Amino acid sequence: MLFKLNMKVIDFKVRSNETLNSRNHLLKITPSNNEILPEMHPGQFVQILVGNSSDVFLRRPISINFADKQKNEIWLLIQRIGEGTKKICSLKENETVNLIYPLGNSFTIPENKGKYLLIGGGVGTAPLLFLGKKMQEKQITPDFLIGARSDSDILQRRDFERYGNLYCTTEDGSSGEKGFVTNHSILQSNNYDFIYTCGPKPMMAAVAKYAAEKGIGCEVSLENLMACGFGACLCCTEKTTRGNVNTCTEGPVFNINELKWLD
Repeated sequence: MLFKLNMKVIDFKVRSNETLNSRNHLLKITPSNNEILPEMHPGQFVQILVGNSSDVFLRRPISINFADKQKNEIWLLIQRIGEGTKKICSLKENETVNLIYPLGNSFTIPENKGKYLLIGGGVGTAPLLFLGKKMQEKQITPDFLIGARSDSDILQRRDFERYGNLYCTTEDGSSGEKGFVTNHSILQSNNYDFIYTCGPKPMMAAVAKYAAEKGIGCEVSLENLMACGFGACLCCTEKTTRGNVNTCTEGPVFNINELKWLD
């Protein structure tokens, strides 16, 4: 689903910074000026300014993990990878961070009840929690399938269980079934109406191939490098049936039939 570019640039206050494991943090933030958050949709993202840094110049794109209207706050799932995300993960309660938001398009929310599978890997699980909440609001209970290296890398387990049925795979077999998400037995025992996925590109490509072979509709949320977030830098282009497009403005969500992955 596409949205008109209606971004805001404002400061947010950190309400909490929870350490989930050795590499991942969950930030809960709210507008510093108490401005009411606009309508946001699962799949959209924000661009975070890395403050007080002389060697990090570009903002960091982060998926919207959850939007809580009652508390007027956004959740952001951050993986500490480089200097930029390390500084973001070090933010403390009541500190300020500047965001450009909301950016990009969203997953298509189903209107009819059916069997829906949401597959995530790593921090690619982030937008799927918000998608699950939106589905629950439609009286739809999805299946979540999360892939991780080990049990400690399965993030927000209880949150996912609030909105659907949770299944897991781990590479070391420490939780759920051992192996990759595309090897999980649920894919052999259930016929799904639609699949949504986000995570490492090899995982998404494997999911897209599975969906195409089974004749199941599928949307993927790409994690291309996005420097600006609104189509100016042209560094996040993706080959599609419409030619090369900017992932940040035409995506990050694409139907697999639009992509060249299956050629």
